[in-house]
Amino acid sequence: MKNILITGGSGLVGKKITQLLEKKGFEVAWLSRSPDKNNQKSFFWDVDKQTMDAEAIEWADAILHLAGEGVADKRWSDSRKRAILESRTLSTQMLYNAIEKATAKPEVFISASAVGYYGFNTGDATQVEESEAGKDFLAQVVIAWENRVKMMEKLGLRTIMLRIGIVLDKNGGALKEMMKPPVAAPLGSGTQWMSWIQIDDLARMFVFALEDEKVQGIYNAVGPKPATNAELTEKAAKKVRKLFVNFGVPGFGLKLALGEMAQMVLGGNKVSSKKIEQEGFKFRYPDLDTALEKIYQ
Repeated sequence: MKNILITGGSGLVGKKITQLLEKKGFEVAWLSRSPDKNNQKSFFWDVDKQTMDAEAIEWADAILHLAGEGVADKRWSDSRKRAILESRTLSTQMLYNAIEKATAKPEVFISASAVGYYGFNTGDATQVEESEAGKDFLAQVVIAWENRVKMMEKLGLRTIMLRIGIVLDKNGGALKEMMKPPVAAPLGSGTQWMSWIQIDDLARMFVFALEDEKVQGIYNAVGPKPATNAELTEKAAKKVRKLFVNFGVPGFGLKLALGEMAQMVLGGNKVSSKKIEQEGFKFRYPDLDTALEKIYQ
C-alpha cells in the first residue's frame, strides 16, 4: 500500500495526516475543487456537481475521507444544516459510485465521523461505540454519514470510521476559539464533558488504522481522559498566561448569539477510547497536561 488519497486534505487535520504519511514514505494526493492551486499532488472533484477525476480512484491504494462543512463555522440556518449534511453524505456517495466503477479499487476506506453521534448532552455516562445514538441534529447527520460509509464494505474494502472528539491544536478548532477572548471563562456551567484528542495523536490514529489490517469498523477517536469545559479552559489559559475567571458565560447569552448551535458548547459527552487502545494504539498525549505542553511548546 503506497498511494493514499485524502479528501479534506487542506484542512487542519488533513495537513497533519499528510505530513505524517509522507514522513513514513507514502505518496499522498488530495481531492480538490482547485487542484492546480495546491502544492500537494491533487485530483479534481466537485461534490456539488457530483463529478471527479476517475483516475484518482485508480491511483489510490487507500482513501482517507475527511471532507465536510465545518459544523461551527456559521449559524445553523436551514440551508446551513443542509450543507453540513450533504457535504458528508453526497461526497461519500460520490466516492462509492466512483469506486464501484473503478477497475482497480482501493483496499481501505477510512472516514472521519464524530462523537456527536451520541447526542449533545449525555451527562456523566461513558459512551462506547455501541452506545445509543442521540436524537438531535448533529447525531442525525452522523448516522446518515456513517450509513453511507458502511456501503464501502459491500465493495470489499476494509472500512473504518473514527468518531472524532474535540481536536486540540493552537492553530484552529475549539482551543483557538476558547483562547481568543481577553479573559478565559467556562461556557455555561463549565461542568459539561469535553472528549478531546491532541491533533498529533489523531493523525497517528488515522495512520495506525491504515497500517493495521485488523482494524475495522467504528472507533472513538478521543483521548483516554475527558475533561470538563472548566478544566480544559483553565489549563489552556494557564499555558498562554491568560486570566481565567471561574464564572461561566451565561447559557442564555450563548443561545441568543449562536441559536441552536449553542447546544454544541453547552452540552457534552464523556466518550471512551478503550476500543482503539485494545487494538494496540498508544497515545503520546493521554492527558491534558502533556497535550497542552506539546501544543504550546
